[in-house]
Amino acid sequence: MPELGLRDTNGILRQPWIRPARTSAGLGWSGLYVSTQREAPYRASFDPARTHLLILHLNGPVTVRRGHGGLTSSCRIPAGGLFLHPAGSDLTVELGGVLDTVHVYLDDDTLQEAAGTDRPVRLAEEFGVADPLLEQLTLALDGVLRDRQPGARTYVDHVGGLLAAHLAHRHGVHVPEPPRSGLGARELDAVRELMRARLAEPLSLAELAAAAGLSVSQFARLFKISTGTAPHQYLLSLRVDAAVRLLRASARPIADIAASCGFSHQEHLTRVLRARLGTTPAALRRAG
Repeated sequence: MPELGLRDTNGILRQPWIRPARTSAGLGWSGLYVSTQREAPYRASFDPARTHLLILHLNGPVTVRRGHGGLTSSCRIPAGGLFLHPAGSDLTVELGGVLDTVHVYLDDDTLQEAAGTDRPVRLAEEFGVADPLLEQLTLALDGVLRDRQPGARTYVDHVGGLLAAHLAHRHGVHVPEPPRSGLGARELDAVRELMRARLAEPLSLAELAAAAGLSVSQFARLFKISTGTAPHQYLLSLRVDAAVRLLRASARPIADIAASCGFSHQEHLTRVLRARLGTTPAALRRAG
């Protein structure tokens, strides 16, 4: 994932009343951008950004008003208070006093990956909320900026991942997923093509899901809707069909046919044919 920069934020850090003391620019941090600064009182509106925004108040209390297209909510936020704003949402905000802050801008892909669910997660809009763990994680990231610790990239990856997971778990809202009638034609074709190309090889559910561009649980559910059967049963049917064709049309050893069609050995093929077709490889070959 590429490094985030000012272009990925909602424009707050570009304003003349913001004076960053330190930022993560140029450090190669993927999925998040961190900036620590002093903010003068202001009122402004900002367009939606592609990143989620977390602001930690380092001092206070200070009055903040916020809203969409206008100021509809007000809160007096103490030191340690948090301001959360989701990606894809405009913001109108008024800061009532001088304030030192740490801003964390988080890429939405990072938040969704950290959520670990099939359903997308949206960050809740909150301000004035207290969350000791989130506060400490934010301060830890600022500490790396302050000390410019060499070799801290792995540490930052771990802290950033934990911060994203905590945001998703404690401050995330599941977005209703629109119903789907199954896999799209292109998704289904891609999965079938992979199955045929890898007929003789072990093929995991994760690999099949990746071919469709879906999570494992999404893929399994939508594949069954589309085909009426589970992915592994569908793959087994393809292997049986291929084995039947070869048994009837070639003189290759049955063990070789079993291996080329993805069965672990000849006895495995025999068991499957008995269960599915009520016959054996030798009987199919004799029947031609």
